[in-house]
Amino acid sequence: MATYSERADKAGTDKFGRRREQLATSALVTLAERGYANTGLRDIAENSEFSHGVLHYYFRDKNDLIQHCVRQYKADCATHYDEIVASAQTAAELSIRFSEAMTATLRDEASMHRLWYDIRNQSMFDADLTPVIREIDGLLEQMIWNVVTRYAELAGSEVSVRPALAYSMYDGMFEQSLIGFLAGDLAALTAVGTDCERLLHLLVP
Repeated sequence: MATYSERADKAGTDKFGRRREQLATSALVTLAERGYANTGLRDIAENSEFSHGVLHYYFRDKNDLIQHCVRQYKADCATHYDEIVASAQTAAELSIRFSEAMTATLRDEASMHRLWYDIRNQSMFDADLTPVIREIDGLLEQMIWNVVTRYAELAGSEVSVRPALAYSMYDGMFEQSLIGFLAGDLAALTAVGTDCERLLHLLVP
């Protein structure tokens, strides 16, 4: 039987990669609904138009598929606020638009964010997941840092903390709001927007 690398070489790197992206997009829905522990390749196959054999052909195992799924989704998320950062003309405008965007992503993509926290927690027990989680955490940290530093620039001030701490504060706040929202607390939507603005004021005094 051909190895994973041999299959990739035979199909051509670009074609093989595009097919993996297509499969990962389909798999995300099932993973987001069922969670890491409750989902295997067979479960994903049963809930998509792709067979179990096809998934095995393009991915080494469940972790390979999950890493590709999370990297693909979160890499896109990491650019979510670029337009706001680039176009905001005042600190107040950036603050309002950023808080509105954070509220929208909590409301509209809660299941995907839940999957991210699920897999990030799992990485503490599964070393295979650690590299991709650290990679994505780095992208998200930079995403928050771009927002905070642009806010500071527009406000004529300076950021009072290092990037990792700024990210931790936003990440912890967002996770708590997500937990509340998933439990049916609609006030979490208001809270995440309000807290986004408050954190900017704390980080850029």
